[in-house]
Amino acid sequence: MSKGTIKKVAGPLVIAKGMRDANMFDVVRVSDRRLIGEIIEIHGDEASIQVYEETSGLGPGTPVESTGEPMSVELGPGLISSIYDGIQRPLDAIMKISGNNLQRGVEVPSLKRDVAWDFVPAVKVGDSVSAGDIIGTVQETEIVSHKIMIPPGVLGTIKEIRGGNFTVTETVAVVETPDGGEREIGLMQKWPVRRGRPYLRKLSPDMPLITGQRVIDTLFPIAKGGVAAVPGPFGSGKTVVQHQLAKWAEADIVVYIGCGERGNEMTDVLNEFPELVDPKTGYSLMKRTVLIANTSDMPVAAREASIYTGITIAEYFRDMGYSVALMADSTSRWAEALREMSGRLEEMPGEEGYPAYLGSRLAQFYERAGRVITLSSGEREGALSVIGAVSPPGGDISEPVSQATLRIVKVFWSLDSSLAYKRHFPAINWLTSYSLYLDTMEKWFDANVAPDWVELRTKLMRLLQDEAELEEIVQLVGMDALSSPDRLKLEAARSIREDFLHQNAFDEVDTYTSLEKQHDMMLLIVQYYEKAQAALSGGMDIETLISLPVREQIGRFKYTDPDQVRETFEQVSSQIDQEIYDASQKKEDF
Repeated sequence: MSKGTIKKVAGPLVIAKGMRDANMFDVVRVSDRRLIGEIIEIHGDEASIQVYEETSGLGPGTPVESTGEPMSVELGPGLISSIYDGIQRPLDAIMKISGNNLQRGVEVPSLKRDVAWDFVPAVKVGDSVSAGDIIGTVQETEIVSHKIMIPPGVLGTIKEIRGGNFTVTETVAVVETPDGGEREIGLMQKWPVRRGRPYLRKLSPDMPLITGQRVIDTLFPIAKGGVAAVPGPFGSGKTVVQHQLAKWAEADIVVYIGCGERGNEMTDVLNEFPELVDPKTGYSLMKRTVLIANTSDMPVAAREASIYTGITIAEYFRDMGYSVALMADSTSRWAEALREMSGRLEEMPGEEGYPAYLGSRLAQFYERAGRVITLSSGEREGALSVIGAVSPPGGDISEPVSQATLRIVKVFWSLDSSLAYKRHFPAINWLTSYSLYLDTMEKWFDANVAPDWVELRTKLMRLLQDEAELEEIVQLVGMDALSSPDRLKLEAARSIREDFLHQNAFDEVDTYTSLEKQHDMMLLIVQYYEKAQAALSGGMDIETLISLPVREQIGRFKYTDPDQVRETFEQVSSQIDQEIYDASQKKEDF
């Protein structure tokens, strides 16, 4: 264990001398208050330490002690429905000790040591086990069965295993290793946050992560195990998009990281999630959620650790075979913490003052996502999908964090403040967003939803792109200069925008739309457009087609209860045919 003394203090950066025996990324305890820090640079016997707590009052000569271990998280029963800070300290336990304001130097274990969990063994004495094998389960919440796994690097035969009630520090099994040694296995394991947890192999991203948000699932889907970025200016709805995904995405576990977010936004999450009823299980959403709250007034260095803490917890649940969705809000504020520490280290600044390694750090984070075959003797599949919000200053996505993120992610949901000001939510711009997973997931949609899914999506996108070109003409010479087919295109595109892409997050029915209902909505809009197009070429008046009563029924279809979707679809579909036929008959009679 290396012991030294402080030489210099610069905000969250502390330089200590006498640390020759310490290693990079060792956790250190600073001063008699035992503030938590991490070594991020070593020169000779001097170590630069980023301190995860407020450093006011520290001065030269104060003792520093290295623990000799890297920054790690505790993984075991008790994670679900917990609220942690950026370095996995439970905020509810800290509040009981220090009140509503976070005090420095509070040492609280991440997992409660006094809670006994009912462990049910899944193996017996004499069974061969290797890393990742499940030796038993703990029912952590009503909907999450916590699988106790053999830690990475352990191999051998079960020598002893017992069921019953155990705390996370007690031994539940003993494994005899090939060299004759013994390894005790408990309910908890530790893992360094900066190192990705191992797996056997990655799988192709050919299945969608269904979110129930129409603009995402239909136009710009994310794969299960994929990565997406949500850049957007202030007020464009990044946080609401992430909340919607946390509530409705088809994931078994949700890890939500509030990284440098406003305190009141995190308060909304903390108040809202316990009250939300999970539609799949009927229980509170918190029963399958881990929250990491590192608000903008908390020490800046802890922001840098928070996303690593979150993704390590997410990987642990992925290894159990669960589908995990991780929301990071926002990576821009994490990058600002990197920039501040880099500046204090006096490193050569890159673009806009960000460190030159910004791109590689972002890549290290996002590349930990994926759909994988986990470590185990059987084929167990797990998925970790990452959705990162980016808050570019002034909404300018040409800035370094947005650009570095776009080079890594394959889905880009571009939030547009002009759409937000028009009250169009989600304010995802359909002309500038993209998804590079479309080609690999085409077969899945055609096989599992409808064989014409991709064809319908293409027709919708073509109409939206044609609308953008026609809008320029309308602004120059007015609507009257357009031909009847072009006016019909504009009306069909308006229907796509207002009836399909616009989705009310606060409406009980409209907040979530199944893929089948999305398909029916697309079909109604395309059916109206194509039938009207045929009627127009038969000489029908454009004004009559635009003002058909069925158009209101198409718009109201999104508010149809799930159990009435099929029946209502058939009614509206036949109404389209009937009204266009009746209008054409009237014209002939006239």
